[in-house]
Amino acid sequence: MIRAENLTKRYDGILALDGLTFEVHEGELLALLGPNGAGKTTTLRLLLGLISPTSGRIWIAGEPMTPGSHGLRRRIGYLPETPGFWERLPAWKNLEIYARLYGVPAPRSRVMALLEQFGLADRAHDPVATFSRGMRQRLALARALIHDPPILLLDEPTAGLDPEAALEVRERLRALKGQGRTILLCTHDLEEAERLGDRVAILRTRLLALDTPDRLRAQRFGVVVAIELDGDPEPYLPRVQGQPGVIQAALRNGRLEIQVTDLRAVTPNLVRSLVEAGAPILSVTPVKASLEELYLQIIREGRGPGESG
Repeated sequence: MIRAENLTKRYDGILALDGLTFEVHEGELLALLGPNGAGKTTTLRLLLGLISPTSGRIWIAGEPMTPGSHGLRRRIGYLPETPGFWERLPAWKNLEIYARLYGVPAPRSRVMALLEQFGLADRAHDPVATFSRGMRQRLALARALIHDPPILLLDEPTAGLDPEAALEVRERLRALKGQGRTILLCTHDLEEAERLGDRVAILRTRLLALDTPDRLRAQRFGVVVAIELDGDPEPYLPRVQGQPGVIQAALRNGRLEIQVTDLRAVTPNLVRSLVEAGAPILSVTPVKASLEELYLQIIREGRGPGESG
């Protein structure tokens, strides 16, 4: 649904984006991660056609995006990091202006339906200046959906929200994903990316990694199983180190942590071998590195010469 090929963008000679190539498949939510200044917002603006790439190409639903692709822009809903409103106008009027700009049939009905859907119907006639940040984000999401686009580009939709408001916005995003919309989500919230994303892309001017979190973990850290024993696990370490399918084994946090080639194939043999040796097993648990650990490792490896953070 979205395809970018070798996107490069320079601002006054400064490289903001370096040869970015990726795809977002129809109905997929791709979480775009990276530090401040990594090129995430630049990527969204390029995909929207608001700015032109220094080099590279973009396709939306198989059609090339150019500065004159007004029809393609109508297929995209955009939530900027800091959405702006006409503060003195009521919520319904803010949405109706956009509905009319997009040529939405029966604009008032569409506006009121969205306000109801986003829990804002009772505040429809109140000025946006009186809205909380969470209400503004819901209103901004409603505005991005006013023309019922199949593609959504969202820039930090939960930034600055309290936990309850952030949870509510995430639930809205999960529902939108369930409707089959294609979503590119820029976020600093790694837990949010893990919960909502089908895949994650890690960006630091250039693309450093793109895959599901689990596959990226397997590539970076391997598959690890932790076996806790009732007593000292050290005498059993040599036994597991010699088992087929074991890459490495170590004692960590008072338990055996064993990196294996295949969790399902190797773990039963490990357990059987330990039981035969009389090991008092309390628990056997797969160990999953956090997305934060994965992200930080990839970002640190992707630093350019002279970069410190």
